[in-house]
This record gives sequence, C-alpha cells and structure tokens, in this order.
Amino acid sequence: MLMGILIGIESPLIAIQLLWINLVTDSLPAIALGLEPEDKNIMSKKPINSKKGIFADGLWSKIMVEGAMIGIITLLAFTIGNNMFGLEVGRTMAFATMSMLELIHAFNVRTDESIFSIGFFTNKYMCLAVAVGSVLQIGVITIEPIAKIFKVIPLTPLAWIIVMLLSISPLIIVEIQKQLNRFIFVERVYPQRKNAIRT
Repeated sequence: MLMGILIGIESPLIAIQLLWINLVTDSLPAIALGLEPEDKNIMSKKPINSKKGIFADGLWSKIMVEGAMIGIITLLAFTIGNNMFGLEVGRTMAFATMSMLELIHAFNVRTDESIFSIGFFTNKYMCLAVAVGSVLQIGVITIEPIAKIFKVIPLTPLAWIIVMLLSISPLIIVEIQKQLNRFIFVERVYPQRKNAIRT
C-alpha cells in the first residue's frame, strides 16, 4: 500500500480487502503449519546455538526478500489489470493475486530446505488449508452479492491466468533464495553444518 502511494498510483487494495486477506491467509495455513510433520533427519542435525539471535542465519534477508516479493507481485497484478482492463479489474486482480500467492507461499515456509525435497503433499492439513482458502477467495470474487461487499468484479479467463501465473511465482523466487541462503549461511559461514544437513 505504501509503495503504491509513493509511486503515485491508485490504492491497489481497500481496507475490507486487506482484512479478508489477513483472515484467509493467516488462519487455516497457520494452523496447518503448527501440524507440520517432524523432519525425519532432525536427530542427525546439530542443535541450534542458544546464543544466536532470532534473526540469525539469514532471517533478515528472508523477511526483506519475501516481503518485497509479495508487495511487488501484487503491484504488478494491479498495474497489469489497471492498464489492460481498468481500475476495478486491477484492484480485483491485486486482491486475488495477493491472497492466492500468500496461500501458495505457505508451502515455502514449511521448511528451510527445498519444498520439492520434502514434497507438497506430506502435510495434508496444509493442502486442505490452501484448498479451502482458494475456494473462499474465488467465491468472494465470483459470487455477485459477496463481490459487491468487497468491491470486486468477476475476472475474465485471461485475467485469471495472469493471476495464477503471478501467484505461483513465489515457488520459484523462494527456491532461489533458499539455495543462496544455503550457500552463504551454511556452506560459507557455517561449513561445519554442511555435512549435518546433507546427512
């Protein structure tokens, strides 16, 4: 929202839309993360040093990169929709994209390792949470009486394709970030942990 104001564009989202995004993306996925199965190799890893700060091992970079990623992708969705279809569609696309990408991004935060190494379906609760959240989000946009409350309009198939492509992009971006963090904070800064992680 701040970035949109600073670059001088219309507000990408309104208050009720932001409240809905928080409700959908921070409730069921958060519960599902709490039910994440334990790491099968956890006993082969060295314990975390209790003297290390909470933001150690690249957490600051994760927060900045992932926060910027969500904001930039949402603004991109709004800009594309606004330029191609108009303001209402732009806001609807930003609304849909931010909700969907945060739901999909929940898979990324399950582990510091590659999500492809542990599998998407090893936490059935997360799969259910994302499925339910996606249905609710699509319903808000497609069911006309509810759409009026949230100031959104139905999207064309092309607009939905753009939304979905933007929404899955965090899977690629965060995978790259994880590999960089692994190289910087494990293989270079903490080389003694390298073998423990590979075990």
